[in-house]
Amino acid sequence: MNAPNTQRHIDVTAHDLPLTCPMPNMSAWDSHPKVAIPLKNGGSATCPYCGTVYQFTGEPPKGHH
Repeated sequence: MNAPNTQRHIDVTAHDLPLTCPMPNMSAWDSHPKVAIPLKNGGSATCPYCGTVYQFTGEPPKGHH
C-alpha cells in the first residue's frame, strides 16, 4: 500500500537511506521534484517543497562512522 505524501511527519530508518522526497512508496510520488533530504543519524530534516519532516529512528547504518 502506498503512503500518502500529505503526511507531515515520517519516521525513517537506515533502510530508507539515502533519503529523497517524495519517497518512492508515496501515492503521489510525482507531486514535486525529487529532492535529496540530508539526514543524519538521530536527526531530522524538512523537505523544502512540501514541508514533510523526516525523523531518523532506529539503528545507525552499518559500515560508516
